[in-house]
Amino acid sequence: MAGTTNLNIRMDKDVKDQAEQIFSELGMNMSTAINVFLRTTIRENGIPFELKLDTPNSVTAAAIEEGRKIASDKNVIGYTSIEDLKKALDL
Repeated sequence: MAGTTNLNIRMDKDVKDQAEQIFSELGMNMSTAINVFLRTTIRENGIPFELKLDTPNSVTAAAIEEGRKIASDKNVIGYTSIEDLKKALDL
């Protein structure tokens, strides 16, 4: 087995404290947890979890789709000013 080396990283104190609490409940310390992460990264030849941008939930996705349909429907009346909308709503 190769010799060991030190790794110094900076992180938010609250993040460190919360992670240490979780690792402690799992029966490991921060060093062991980081080693698990790095060994899994090597084994998987990449980050061992999915990295993705926030995606809308099903309700939000449906609302976005509905908005796109309405925007492209030539039969839907559109308004170019708030005043026109207020008039149409009798406000």
